[in-house]
Amino acid sequence: MDDYDHLDLDEIDFAPMGDVTERLALLTLQEAHELLQLLLTIAQDGHPLSPQADRLAREIAARIPSEN
Repeated sequence: MDDYDHLDLDEIDFAPMGDVTERLALLTLQEAHELLQLLLTIAQDGHPLSPQADRLAREIAARIPSEN
């Protein structure tokens, strides 16, 4: 069992994609936590992309279980 068994992919609205584009694989939980940490670092850095990084970090954090 993986962490995505509860998802019904037929019920999720995905962005339209052309026939030649492959979908990205789902992130592992470890990858999601690593990405979250990277986004949080950028969000706190005062970088011009900080607002976008903060928004994405909040979105990811709301969708994955805590590391603890």
